[in-house]
Amino acid sequence: MKRVITKIGDIFEVKISDTSKGYFQYIADDMSQLNSAVIRAFSKRYSIESDVSLDEIIAGKIDFHWHTFIKLGVKMGFWIKIGNHSNLGNLDNVMFRDTPDYGRLNFNYEYDVSKSWNVWKINGLRSEVGELTNEYKKAEVGIVLPADTVVHRMKTGKHDFVYPRFE
Repeated sequence: MKRVITKIGDIFEVKISDTSKGYFQYIADDMSQLNSAVIRAFSKRYSIESDVSLDEIIAGKIDFHWHTFIKLGVKMGFWIKIGNHSNLGNLDNVMFRDTPDYGRLNFNYEYDVSKSWNVWKINGLRSEVGELTNEYKKAEVGIVLPADTVVHRMKTGKHDFVYPRFE
């Protein structure tokens, strides 16, 4: 198997269905979260046969930001690298959230709401904020997610794992 080499700015194509594809870009390594890769996934879907320029992809609306295992996603065939672009967008506004309630044995995820949240920006310090205010409710879940979960979110708009709610 060929060695997978990735670098910040790489853009990856993800098969969404038999007729459509989407894209994400590797934009940073987050020392605040296990030095994991941060991606920005784009909203627009393209015909599977279309030839899309890197400029067009990165000019698109961002759907979400997540931490994931990029090399593993390539090795498992979830996405392919198609190029690299130096425009990484505005990293200063990317925010993540996490709660110590995640994985707690007695937490009933269907009904309970966590009131203990931490938020951070890429490579920033975590701040304990308690209940999430409107300022932080748009922050993405900050755990490092497997490749198939990224694909699921791109296909459905929702994550496929159990995580505490904030309201």
